[in-house]
Amino acid sequence: MYASGKYSSRGPALIPRMKTKHRIYYITLFSVVLLGLIATGMFQFWPHSIESAADWTLDKRSVHDAPLVHLPVSSPIPERGDLSCRMHTCFDVYRCGYNPKNKIKVYIYPLQKFVDELGVPISSTGLSREYNDLLSAISDSDFYTDDVTRACLFIPSTDVLNQNSLRIRETAQALAMLPRWDKGMNHLLFNMLPGGPPDYNTALDVPRDRALLAGGGFSTWTYRQGYDVSIPVYSPLSADVELPERQPGPRRYFILSSQTAIHREYRAELERLKEENGEALLLLDKCSNLSQGAASARKRCCKGQVYDYPHILQESSFCVVLRGARLGQAALSDVLQAGCVPVILADSYILPFSEVLDWKRASVVIPEEKLSEMYTILKNIPHRQVEEMQRQARWFWEAYFSSMKAIGLTTLQIINDRIYPYAARTYEQWNNPPVVKWSSVNSPLFLPLIPPRAPGFTAVVLTYDRVESLFRVITEISKVPSLAKLLVVWNNQNKSPPEGEKKFKCPECTAIDGLSLDQTHMVERSECINKFASVFGTMPLKVVEHRADPVLYKDDFPEKLKSFPNIGSL
Repeated sequence: MYASGKYSSRGPALIPRMKTKHRIYYITLFSVVLLGLIATGMFQFWPHSIESAADWTLDKRSVHDAPLVHLPVSSPIPERGDLSCRMHTCFDVYRCGYNPKNKIKVYIYPLQKFVDELGVPISSTGLSREYNDLLSAISDSDFYTDDVTRACLFIPSTDVLNQNSLRIRETAQALAMLPRWDKGMNHLLFNMLPGGPPDYNTALDVPRDRALLAGGGFSTWTYRQGYDVSIPVYSPLSADVELPERQPGPRRYFILSSQTAIHREYRAELERLKEENGEALLLLDKCSNLSQGAASARKRCCKGQVYDYPHILQESSFCVVLRGARLGQAALSDVLQAGCVPVILADSYILPFSEVLDWKRASVVIPEEKLSEMYTILKNIPHRQVEEMQRQARWFWEAYFSSMKAIGLTTLQIINDRIYPYAARTYEQWNNPPVVKWSSVNSPLFLPLIPPRAPGFTAVVLTYDRVESLFRVITEISKVPSLAKLLVVWNNQNKSPPEGEKKFKCPECTAIDGLSLDQTHMVERSECINKFASVFGTMPLKVVEHRADPVLYKDDFPEKLKSFPNIGSL
């Protein structure tokens, strides 16, 4: 009994103590596992570095909070810039590699404040609101990565949008100090106001080695085709003034000029056009009776009458955009926002995003020497085409000009299309507003009018009455780079061809002597084919749906080897 009692007295005491130990052990183990899972989750979803946690907004981070970097006088300076650079010579596409989304990865350098040995900043303005908006948009996009090892493209946080605010030498030294600079390889700089007095160069004067330049004032002399990107000069009014979209159609004025500080020769020519055409042309200038400031920038005057700008632009069918000291003008953005067709007179100017945008659908480009003929040229444009251009102009602004975000992401998309051409946007995707559709295919009768880079070939398409098939054929042929002209022969004499740039009728062409109208035509053709098959011993002809004719007249071959040496313009 004693033994039994002794066992029973220790038994109940030992069992609870063992359970407590196990409970503490399992609780501790569970806590460790839970903390491990939380830490893993934080590592996966929390920014990996200070650089990734950087918020590109002026409210939370400004250049005043950025670390100070001193530039020794002896710091290296990049080379001026290689005008021969192209994507295959100055850009390392292997950095981009393959990824399922066909998206380049863009890294933004951490914000730093560069000063010389005396503590003077390299820029008089620091980080502008516009450049801050640009960096913020990129950091919020699918292009952005905070992992420098995955980056295909690098963007400095140094603001070079406005060259007027920069110390050229010191800015170049700051770029050369970037850890991944490598002579500018795979680096992208954004600049909208290049050059300075008195010559106003059309590209950024800061030495930049091999860096790509997204510039707002390129000329044909400074633009490296297929490498640089021509961007618009952003208009601050885009963010501050809201212009409701206006339906295309006739406006109160036919032509309007609203730019101030125009060269006196251009203004004299515009005044002469005004005298000849009266109220059809409205010629505005700055208001001399208003004090300078933000308010006066939104006003224009004519003979003492004050107009609100840019609202007045919506009252005209065409708006003049003349070159100033710089080729790129913010007025172009204002005109597009108003749905006014820009009439651009700026010889050698590379229009914004012209690599992908068909500007002849939204603007009229006139040589400066033909300013006196402007009214006549514009009067010859059909009303329907003017309305299409008004609609296209507004859409260009909404899609590509309306904000620094739109400008920045469009630039990156163009570069992305170069690196992944098999996944690039099509001409239609770049140029057709989403709501514009013609049945199941887009009408190609308003084809790109971008002039060919070299004299090309003429394509002749014969058709009878298959409009949709015709549109498809024209659309595909128009993609050939060496196409110079496309001629459609419409054989249906009883029906007019689709409306489209020019038509002519053949007076001697009739529908009574066509080969297909001969009742014996099919019989004779069948007999000919059967005779051919009997002589050959079998039917050698195969049904195919593809045809490829050699076009060797442009190639460097001996004339006797060319099958069609006389192919050329009709």
